[in-house]
This record gives sequence, structure tokens and C-alpha cells, in this order.
Amino acid sequence: MGRFVYSMNVSLDLRIEQVPGDNGAGEWLRLHEDMHREANARTRALALMVHGRVYYELMEESWPGTSEDASLPDYMREYGELWTAKPKVLVSRTRRGAGHNTRIIGGDDAIERLAALRAGTDGTISVGGATLATQLLRAGLLDELLLWTHPAILGFGRPLFDDYDMPIELDLIEQRTFEHGVTMHRYALQDVKEASPC
Repeated sequence: MGRFVYSMNVSLDLRIEQVPGDNGAGEWLRLHEDMHREANARTRALALMVHGRVYYELMEESWPGTSEDASLPDYMREYGELWTAKPKVLVSRTRRGAGHNTRIIGGDDAIERLAALRAGTDGTISVGGATLATQLLRAGLLDELLLWTHPAILGFGRPLFDDYDMPIELDLIEQRTFEHGVTMHRYALQDVKEASPC
């Protein structure tokens, strides 16, 4: 069985956006070589990537073609090549097509189909996007968090999860420190409580 790992850049107050739509890619991030190379290595080891639509479209706009951009450092070109080639699933009710080795899952049974995908996959499946991660969390399908924490307190903006109001118990299973104060923490979700109905 695979493992769903929600990987996201976050601020110290667990915000992923300061400006709507930056989705883990804002100016508050400190994306430097040592962190990027670690992210590349983890991406290379993935069995699959699963993205929500907003997150996918941010990546789709940013990464294809970067492998040919000589103005970029080699580790960024490498990530563009990895993202473009890696098998991906886009979870969307509105998209009808996607390139870059991507298939689409949509409709009312999307979470059930993702559960089947997880059961039939050997290895790590990264999850991108707060809405999707929250849905997987509520369904009891999210296995780990991989948080790249940047030394900034945003004070406002989109949180790591959307509208989830129950405690989540975590076990720290890995941590690392990178240049410019960025830390990586990998947590296993130990005990996820079902949120109360609204």
C-alpha cells in the first residue's frame, strides 16, 4: 500500500499563502540550493504525485520548460524535469485534459478512487494542495506531513488545512535544517479525529 504525504512550504504560523493564489510559492519563501536539492531527491523517489487543481495549475505554469532554461541554476532545471516526467494525478471537477504525464480524477467518487489508488500503489504518493489534503485528512487517508518551514510569520493568509477543527496527533519521524533558517519536519499522523459536522 502507498502512503499519502502532504508536502508543503509553510510559514512558522502554518500559512501556505500570504497572497491568494501563491499556494506555497510566495516571496516569503527562502528557496535555496541545499533545500531544493533535497526536495529534488525526494521528488525523484516518489511513486506518484497527486495534485488539486489550483496547486496543479500553479505547477503547470511554473515548471514545464524550465529544464531548457539556461538562465536557471541546475537544481531548478532538474526539478522542472522531474515534475514534468513524474506520473501525476490531477483531482479536478472542471479540467478535461492535462499534459505532462498527468491523468485526471474527478466527480463525486474522487476520494474513493484515490483510496483505491493508494491501496494499489507501492511507495510514496505526494499530495499538493490544501483542499485535497483536507479531504484526504477527513477521509482518514493522509499518512504523513512533510513541512518545509520558512522563518516567517505571516499573520494572515491560507492555513495548511482548510476548515479542519479537530486535534491531529503527530509523531516526528525526521527533521533537517537548511540554509537561511529553513527546516524540514516529517510527521506521521498518529490519531486523526473526525471533524464535527458544520
